[in-house]
Amino acid sequence: MAYAGSQQLEKRLTRIEARRRALKRGAVYSVNQDGLIIARPRRRGMRRPLYLVFFALAGVIAFKAALYASLGAASYAMRVDELAQGTAVERAAAWVMHADQITVWLALQGKMLLS
Repeated sequence: MAYAGSQQLEKRLTRIEARRRALKRGAVYSVNQDGLIIARPRRRGMRRPLYLVFFALAGVIAFKAALYASLGAASYAMRVDELAQGTAVERAAAWVMHADQITVWLALQGKMLLS
């Protein structure tokens, strides 16, 4: 008959080993109220890709606003219309480059700042 506490010991050792592996990938240290330093595994997951998506969208919008401000409304619309007549990739790019309200507003704000 196996020792009854061995299952609990195995579970605890498994948890300790998993935590050790997680700490190997990076740790964040904090100090408790009693002065004990605690190492917690660094959180991993979707945080970085969300930042990348946010900055990519902000970059595209800023690029659109800069083009809209430099080309003007009529020329920008004409070029986007020409782009919409092309291949599937060009049509997708025209859909992305379409002058929306945020683009127009940012372009006007940029022109006012530069004037």
